[in-house]
Amino acid sequence: MSTSTLETAGGVKVVKPTVASHFRDYWGRVRGGDLGALPAVLGLVILILIFGTARTDTFFSAGNFANLFNQAAGVIMIAMGLIFVLLLGEIDLSAGFAAGVCGAVMAILLTEHGVNQGLSLLAALATGVVIGLLLGYLVAKVGIPSFVVTLAAFLAFQGVLLNLLGEGKNISIPDGFIKSLNKDSLPVTWSWILAIGAVAVFALVQFLRYRGRAKRGLVTEPIGIMALRIAGLGALLLITTAILTQERAINPAIASLKGVPIAAPVIGGFLVLWTFVLGRTTYGRHVYAVGGNAEAARRAGIPVDLIRISVFVIGSFMAAVGGVMLVSRAGSVDPNTGGSTTLLYAVGAAVIGGTSLFGGKGKVIHAVIGGAVIAVIDNGMFLMDVSSGSRYMATGVILLIAAGVDALARRRAAATGNR
Repeated sequence: MSTSTLETAGGVKVVKPTVASHFRDYWGRVRGGDLGALPAVLGLVILILIFGTARTDTFFSAGNFANLFNQAAGVIMIAMGLIFVLLLGEIDLSAGFAAGVCGAVMAILLTEHGVNQGLSLLAALATGVVIGLLLGYLVAKVGIPSFVVTLAAFLAFQGVLLNLLGEGKNISIPDGFIKSLNKDSLPVTWSWILAIGAVAVFALVQFLRYRGRAKRGLVTEPIGIMALRIAGLGALLLITTAILTQERAINPAIASLKGVPIAAPVIGGFLVLWTFVLGRTTYGRHVYAVGGNAEAARRAGIPVDLIRISVFVIGSFMAAVGGVMLVSRAGSVDPNTGGSTTLLYAVGAAVIGGTSLFGGKGKVIHAVIGGAVIAVIDNGMFLMDVSSGSRYMATGVILLIAAGVDALARRRAAATGNR
């Protein structure tokens, strides 16, 4: 049946959408300018097909697939934090070098002061929180525009990083938990347990949400849509795990290399955490409210200044996590850690994934999708032996297209009254 039907729940007439009406509603939102991550997903599929066709033997190999997770992890973590800042229509230009400073603090404590890995990691994360508090206070309380504050911080943190590392020193981190975060893989058994467990938990959450809404007499999405969502995630995770649990060592006789990269569940864990925070908590609703209309939020009793400070704290905290992942992958920290294209790629990941630069619209999943797009472009062009200059140009063009799509979508939404 393609039309919505009426049901009685607790004596109240409610509309129960069908699968067909659900897709019609979604298409109506897309036509009205609510594109979400659709352009990024389509772009990602097209890029995979292009590079996969051009380099079938290498691009689709298990080793290259695993490398994509490690390559994108640091940028995705920073981009997740930037999502919160962008939702308020603000910007953080210091996130890249903030990641480098936090990574340097961790490395120095590990190697020069003999601090254990757990405390060194906590110190790096705490440094990120302190940076976020400083930036947020200057923006929210002093009233300096975030562009100016974070541009100044960008320059300052670059200097701090140079001073910490003695104008050019490279500090290698010792083997252990931190180094394994963005280099090693889970055992094959645990890879499958994690994948199957994630699908089972997702299915349970979907079912409990459906049952809870039905008991309260609220509109529920069609069972078919819920089943498609569960099946889609299940197929994605199980196929990914099947590929990553293949042997990808060059010489397996010396050392076997199988399993899901540890970076993958780390990304997944933060994705679940921040998605829950934004989508299921009062705090998340306040963030969207302030990003949509700060003055209206203030009149509604929302502590706007506190929300502004908090998003910079989350942004810098995730920059610290990104710094840890960057140092883990490189096995060391140097004056370029968090520099070069790190910040540009992180902002690009958020925007390409579907987060608006104008505030009020975005999800944490956009950082993952956008980060995947950037990683695929960089990786695919490298395999095709395209020059670094051309890779930067291609990424810049795609970022410009994403920003243009966002601007046009907002104009369309305003014209159709869907803002």
